[in-house]
Amino acid sequence: MKELLRSTNPVKLALTTALLEGEGIAVFQMDVHMSVLEGSIGILPRRLMVRDSDLFLARAVLRDNAIEVE
Repeated sequence: MKELLRSTNPVKLALTTALLEGEGIAVFQMDVHMSVLEGSIGILPRRLMVRDSDLFLARAVLRDNAIEVE
């Protein structure tokens, strides 16, 4: 698995996940439950991971939809 995106913006993460799943790319969110450690204030970023073989296509989908990788 490769990291595609890291963000604290839940809207950006949801949009990106929906776009990738719409293209048939499996997405796995990491660090989702880290809010327990931070007190649910959203300072720790979540990571979107994709398979190594899907990384090129996933980056193209983000680029085509003007989603910047942080």
